[in-house]
Amino acid sequence: MSNSTARVAIVTGATSGIGAEVAKRLCEDGYRVVLNGRDEEAGNAKVKELKAAGHDATFRAFDVTDEVAVGEHIKAIGEEYGRIDVLVNNAGGLGGRSRFEEMTTEFFRKVMALNLDSVFFASRAAIPYLKKGEHPTIINFTSNAAWNAGGPGAGIYGTSKAAVHAITRALAKDLAEYGIRVNAVSPGTIDTPFHQQIKSTKPEVFASWAKNIMLGRLGAPEDVAGVVAFLAGKDAAFMTAETIQVGGGQALGI
Repeated sequence: MSNSTARVAIVTGATSGIGAEVAKRLCEDGYRVVLNGRDEEAGNAKVKELKAAGHDATFRAFDVTDEVAVGEHIKAIGEEYGRIDVLVNNAGGLGGRSRFEEMTTEFFRKVMALNLDSVFFASRAAIPYLKKGEHPTIINFTSNAAWNAGGPGAGIYGTSKAAVHAITRALAKDLAEYGIRVNAVSPGTIDTPFHQQIKSTKPEVFASWAKNIMLGRLGAPEDVAGVVAFLAGKDAAFMTAETIQVGGGQALGI
C-alpha cells in the first residue's frame, strides 16, 4: 500500500544480508523503500516478499560502482518521489584477498570502487533530493577493518573502509548547513552470506570468532538494522559525523 506522505529511503546492496534486513526494518517503520542490487532475481524476490507483507518497496538493479548508472537511477528515484529522505550506503565488500606485494592495480581499484566510489557516487546524486527531504540523512557502512586495517590480504579493504569513515565526517561537515545528517555504522562480525565461504569450509574457525566478542555471540543482521533505523529517525536528530560500532564489544578485544 503506497503512502505518499511516507519518508523515502534508498538502501544499496539490499538483496541479501544486512542490506536486506535494513530494507525490511525501514519498511516496517513505514518508509517507502527502494532496494538496490545487481542481482535482479534476488531483488525482485525480496520486493515481492516485502509487498506481500503490505510494505511499499521497489527494486532497481544497478552497479554502485557505475557512476552513470548510479546518477541516472538516483535522479529517477528523486524525481519520482519528489525527494529522498534517507540514503543507506550499504553496498560494499571484501572483493577478495591480496597482499600488497602481489596486488594488482586492477584489484586495488576494484575494492576502492566498491567501498568508496559507491558512497561518493550515490551521495552526490542524492544530495539535491535530500535537500527536499524530511530530516534527511545519509548512513554509511564502515568496518572494524577501518581501525585495525583488516586481516592478511584484506589491507585494501581496511583502507577503503577507513576512507568511508573519513568521507562520512567530510559529508557531515559539507551538508550540515542544509540540515542533512551523515553518520555511519561499523558492524562487527555479523552472521551473513559475507562469511559464507569460511562458514562452509572452516566451521570451527567461524564458530571460534564468538570467543573474541564481549557479548559472546556473533551479530545478527537485525542488530545492525535496528541501529540504522535509529540513525534514520528523528530520535537521532542531533547526531551527525558519528560512527557507531555494532559489534558486541569486539572492537575492544577480550
